Amino acid sequence: MSRPQVIIIGRPNVGKSTLFNRLVGKKLALVDDQPGVTRDRRFGEATLLGLEFTVVDTAGWEDEDPDTLPGRMRAQTEVSLQGADIALFVIDARQGLTPLDEEIGRWLRGQDVPVVLLANKAEGRAGEPGVLEAYALGLGDPVAISAEHGEGMGDLFEALLPLIGEAEDDDITGEDAGEDEDDAPKGPLKLAIVGRPNAGKSTLINRLLGEDRLLTGPEAGITRDSIAVDWQWTDPKSGEVRDIRLIDTAGMRKKARVVDKIEKLSVADARRAVDFAEVVVLLLDATKGLEHQDLKIADLVLQEGRALIIAINKWDVAEEPSALFNGIRGALEDGLAQVRGLPVFSVSARTGKGLDAMLTAAFDLREVWSRRVPTAGLNRWFDDALEANPPPAPGGKRIKLRYITQIKTRPPTFVIFGSRLDNLPESYRRYLVNGIRRELGFGSVPVRLTLRSAKNPYAPK
Repeated sequence: MSRPQVIIIGRPNVGKSTLFNRLVGKKLALVDDQPGVTRDRRFGEATLLGLEFTVVDTAGWEDEDPDTLPGRMRAQTEVSLQGADIALFVIDARQGLTPLDEEIGRWLRGQDVPVVLLANKAEGRAGEPGVLEAYALGLGDPVAISAEHGEGMGDLFEALLPLIGEAEDDDITGEDAGEDEDDAPKGPLKLAIVGRPNAGKSTLINRLLGEDRLLTGPEAGITRDSIAVDWQWTDPKSGEVRDIRLIDTAGMRKKARVVDKIEKLSVADARRAVDFAEVVVLLLDATKGLEHQDLKIADLVLQEGRALIIAINKWDVAEEPSALFNGIRGALEDGLAQVRGLPVFSVSARTGKGLDAMLTAAFDLREVWSRRVPTAGLNRWFDDALEANPPPAPGGKRIKLRYITQIKTRPPTFVIFGSRLDNLPESYRRYLVNGIRRELGFGSVPVRLTLRSAKNPYAPK
């Protein structure tokens, strides 16, 4: 069976050839800052996380007379779409939408080829406005990438997966490859165990595995590298066998106490492990209770957008356990104002107490963390929230909140569009976030909310 053909389209100098080189794994296409380097179509065999397809680099789309060289290059691009299974439409997130981008978007909407919209050069914060502007093209959710740095390739894989499947298998319909499939958790649960030194992280993982897989001992700081172990867990209630990738990390001490170079590297590696994880278990020591450093670690996890579970280890030797549990829960509510109701479990790495309940909660949290709310239902909630508590009117000027959309999952991320949003109080933003958590079923998972005002064409530049 022939490989699906994926064509890259966009105006000059948005990074099409850089993306082509990234996908084929070689510098086959010339890349330069000046526009118009690519003139002819270039074909390459691409592999992206196991997906195999033929990728086609094309000349930059320019609005020129058909008889000119740029015009003939554009004609080549139009012809190349006829044999394509998928089109990757690339825009420059740092420059934002241009009239030429809008022209290409209108043309693509009239074609029969599925389109994946890519907002390139989106590394850092400078590309965020351009990513949001891309929704105006009406081509679905933009995928934020950096072709030069290789960022966003996993998101591109998820966008291509159902379409590549369609190209290879006529039995798969667009309905089958819909929103729910894209957002469903795939692969093993990536579960990181973090905490202060000597909280029992490695011991806990050894208990889960049923073997002394990781080195443990009374000395703090034995673990240096973040160690990932693939493992299968049998749910004692359903009997279902579920895949988990357990990630042990180095203990995180207060920054002022970390002076050794190796420990600094270990802590940095632990932070990267948090980025890699889907759900993070913060392990506390029941003999020491909740300390300020624990709250800092929890805040780091939530800032990175990961679902968080609190596990109080060494419960078998805890003194006054009921008072300890309630005290820790109350301190978490006070110390982590951005979330409420974090799941808290009492566990023992030595006896195995509470570990199955903790793992069940981790899988449930991943489902919520990966969930997408249908746009219609989301805006019904939004209208009700505004009616129940209208936004304030500072200085007598009304703040208009027009509509809301969920732009991504994992973590759930929402954008509200309106006017005069710079004047919206933080308390009202918290009201909306709390409503999303409480009424749309996101509970304690991190929720991100961005406010986006329309550009004023008469504003001074």
